Amino acid sequence: MSGHHGGHAGRRSSRRAVLRTTTALAVPLLGRCAGLHGGRADAASPSAAVGIAAAARLRIVLAQWSFQRMLLAGEADPLDFPRLARRQFDIDAVAYGGPFLKAHVGDPDSIADLASRASDEGVAGVVLTCEGLGRLGDPDDKARTQAIENHFPWVEAAKRLGCPAVRVEAGSAGTPDEQQRLVADGLIRLAEYAAQMDMTLLVSNHGTAASDATWLAGLLRHVGRADVHAMPDTGAFGDYDRYRGMKELAPLARGLCATCHEFDAEGGEVRTDYARLLRIATDGGFRGWVAIAYSGRALPEPEGVRATKRMLERVRHAVVD
Repeated sequence: MSGHHGGHAGRRSSRRAVLRTTTALAVPLLGRCAGLHGGRADAASPSAAVGIAAAARLRIVLAQWSFQRMLLAGEADPLDFPRLARRQFDIDAVAYGGPFLKAHVGDPDSIADLASRASDEGVAGVVLTCEGLGRLGDPDDKARTQAIENHFPWVEAAKRLGCPAVRVEAGSAGTPDEQQRLVADGLIRLAEYAAQMDMTLLVSNHGTAASDATWLAGLLRHVGRADVHAMPDTGAFGDYDRYRGMKELAPLARGLCATCHEFDAEGGEVRTDYARLLRIATDGGFRGWVAIAYSGRALPEPEGVRATKRMLERVRHAVVD
């Protein structure tokens, strides 16, 4: 990467342009009926679209979150994640992020080191998850603008890592309609910046409002950009029916987080029928990648990852074939 559009001065100028108050809040977003691919359909580059929708249907990738306990305990090096994925699990694509890279995102040398390690192993990055950066739909204008700006280094780091996308959360406060309006403003403004680097935003269903798939689908349609999609987490729907949620979000999703906790005697995940869920997703038009996100405690994390991978491979064979 070469200084991002003319070095620090250019970046500051670019950031100021993006952070100027847009017309997003002035436009009655909740009254619009634009589809996801309406309006700003030209915003995402073809290369980004190809990258985020993996060539193979339901391509299995490994989420760094699967090793949360090991990483937080200092038992694993977050920069060695690509090697772990390739050599221990024979997985060639990864989802970076969570709190594990927070200390490295602002350090170009660390990110370059991680990118080099991934390249050496032949491992591709598909997404970098952003966490703890403020609410993109904060009701306070200054706080919302600061949250947007806080995401910029993560977008830049994701670009350096070869990831075509960052995953973000739809944090806000107020009534569902107010939150949708505010988050839409934050997403549009962040997407304007990300588009300068051909980067895509993936919005997770984490959070009270976003766990309601109807609300999240409505948000994405109101945003109306072809470079803003969903990345549903099967373990984050809360009380909302996950199968209904997948049906609603599948047409808008470019990635899927397969959260697993424990397995039955046949190797199936006890909380989620993944054969049913992935069938719903593919029937709804989903053609993206599926990230292993082992979050259980019954098995050591490496064994939990292997169990999740075996389950997903079996289900993928049944669904795709």
